[in-house]
Amino acid sequence: MKKLMAITMLCLILISCGEKKKEVAQHMSSPVKLKALIIDGQNNHYVWPKTTMMMKDYLEQTDLFTVDIERMDSVWLGIKYNKTRPEAYESFIETYPLKDKTYQVSNSPIKTSDFTLNFSDYDVIISNLGSDSPLWPVKTREAFESYMKNGGGLVVIHAADNAWGDWEEYNKMIGLGAWGGRNEKSGPYVYYNNEGELIKDTLAGVCGSHGPEYEFQLTTRAPEHPIMKGIPEKWLHTPDEMYERMRGPFENATILATAYADVEKNAPPWDPNVTGLGQHVPQLMAINYGEGRVFHSTLGHFDYSMQCVGFITTLQRGTEWAATGKVTQKVPVDFPSADASNSRPWK
Repeated sequence: MKKLMAITMLCLILISCGEKKKEVAQHMSSPVKLKALIIDGQNNHYVWPKTTMMMKDYLEQTDLFTVDIERMDSVWLGIKYNKTRPEAYESFIETYPLKDKTYQVSNSPIKTSDFTLNFSDYDVIISNLGSDSPLWPVKTREAFESYMKNGGGLVVIHAADNAWGDWEEYNKMIGLGAWGGRNEKSGPYVYYNNEGELIKDTLAGVCGSHGPEYEFQLTTRAPEHPIMKGIPEKWLHTPDEMYERMRGPFENATILATAYADVEKNAPPWDPNVTGLGQHVPQLMAINYGEGRVFHSTLGHFDYSMQCVGFITTLQRGTEWAATGKVTQKVPVDFPSADASNSRPWK
C-alpha cells in the first residue's frame, strides 16, 4: 500500500511538472503585442470618431497590436462638407464615444491646447487629427520630437498632414504636408513625371489641393520596401480625395505609391483658378526621422474610403513598419487589382 501511494504521488508530481512546463512554453511562445495609440479630437472631417474606431479595429485584427485612444483636450467635430449626406452632424461622436472619458465639444476650432502624453509608453502613434488642430505646448512637442528621434513610430492619416504647418520638426517627420499655412517656403512640390523622374519643383503656388472624390489607381514606386513588398504594381482605390500639391522638406523620405492627378479630373470645382497638377503625386510615403520611422498615407477621407482593402492593408503594414522597421503580414487575397477596387463593409 505504501509503495502504491508513493507511486501515485510521484505520478501526480510528474503530471503537475508537465503542466507547468506546458504553461511556461505556451506563455513564451505568445509574442508580446505592440502598443499603438490613436490620437484624435480635432479634425475637419466630422466622420473622425468613426474612422478612429475603424482603424483601431483594423489594427487589432492583425493580432499584432493593442490599441488605445487618446482624445485631445479640446474637441471639434469639423465640417459636414456634403450637406446631402444623411447622417446628422453629431451622429458620429454620439455613436462612437469614448465611454471612459468625458470631453467638451466645441462648435468651432479651438486654438490652444494643454495636451500632454508619455509617448514612450507606445511603440507607435497614429494621428487622426486634421486641419486647424491646435499646436501642442512646447514641452509636448519637444517630448514627441525626442520620442521620434530615439526610435518611436508615427502613422499620419489623410488630414493629419494638414496640421501644424508652422512646426518645423513635424514637417520633417511627415515629409510633405498640405494646407496649414504652408507655401513655397515650406518646401517644393514633389512628384514623378511621365518619364519616371522624381521632380522637386520649387514653383510658387498653393499648398494642398484635390478634386471631387472618385476611384483612382495607385502605382507602387518602391516595390522592395517592406510595406509594399508583394503589393501589385497598380491597384484601384475606392472613392477618395486625391491629395496633390503637397509641400515640405522631403528629407530621408521614400515615395511608396503615387496616383496621377489629372488636369481636369482632379481640379477642385470650388476653385476655378486651380487645375489638377498633371503629374504622378505621392499618396503613400515612408520617412526616417532620427531613429524613428513614419508611415504617411494621404488616403482615408471618409469611412467608405477606409473600407478599401488597399487602405486597410497599407495601414496595417505601415503601422507595423513604423513600430518595428519590419513587416510580417502577408498581402491578402482580396487586395484590389489594377482594374477593380475592393472594399470590406465595416460594422
